[in-house]
Amino acid sequence: MDKRLLDILCCPVSKTPVRPANAAELDALNRAIDAGQLDTVAGAGVKTHFAEALVTVDRKVVYRVDDGIPVMLPEEGVGTAQLADCPAGT
Repeated sequence: MDKRLLDILCCPVSKTPVRPANAAELDALNRAIDAGQLDTVAGAGVKTHFAEALVTVDRKVVYRVDDGIPVMLPEEGVGTAQLADCPAGT
């Protein structure tokens, strides 16, 4: 993802900056999806694996990136509190 775009993107709710999710974080998200244990903030079950994602720097919310386009809608965010095995990011 373009560094200039990352510099201006933030969580639409908390205004916290975002960074790309690392491989370990994506693995944790996708394991939770496979187990049927991942919901969006709006309560909809997540069915599609994350190939890319943006995570807030405070690690509270993850946003999907589809075909290089960040999906930064508040209701599409995924709270990380539901991920018991989500590793610490950098």
